[in-house]
Amino acid sequence: MNGVGHGTNPCFRAIIAVGVWLDSVHPVHLSRPNLLRISVRSEPLPFRRKEEEPTLGADGQPEFVRVRLPRKKENEMFGIADQLMGASRIKIMCADGKFRMGRIPGKIKKRMWIREGDLVIVAPWSFQDEKANIAYRYTKTQAMYLSRKQMLPKSIDVF
Repeated sequence: MNGVGHGTNPCFRAIIAVGVWLDSVHPVHLSRPNLLRISVRSEPLPFRRKEEEPTLGADGQPEFVRVRLPRKKENEMFGIADQLMGASRIKIMCADGKFRMGRIPGKIKKRMWIREGDLVIVAPWSFQDEKANIAYRYTKTQAMYLSRKQMLPKSIDVF
């Protein structure tokens, strides 16, 4: 194994050019006899997300959400664009009942336009509660999907 170059690392095993896996109880013959590197770690790597179990719907089938939702850890919430103020600013009615001055970052301004009545995700500023950054804008189809699945708060569910 030292001729292969990975013999000192205990997390990896090698398949040699003959095409037979050496560590197997029953030899496995490969279709292409090439040198392969296989991980034998049993636990997941620390940087990978653990698989979340999907929630079950009313019919017992797994239910998947197809749109981005506000991240509560980052203090994001739903909002509705109420009035365009100009200079990349929008007055937003947020899910907590407050009106905030929303700022459209250049990343979103260049990619998509925000109009009055659009459903958005806002992140209020930690040092000035009456202002917020707009993180995401939903299309009409996505907003209707969220409304149909009852994921929107009652205060802003106008779809």
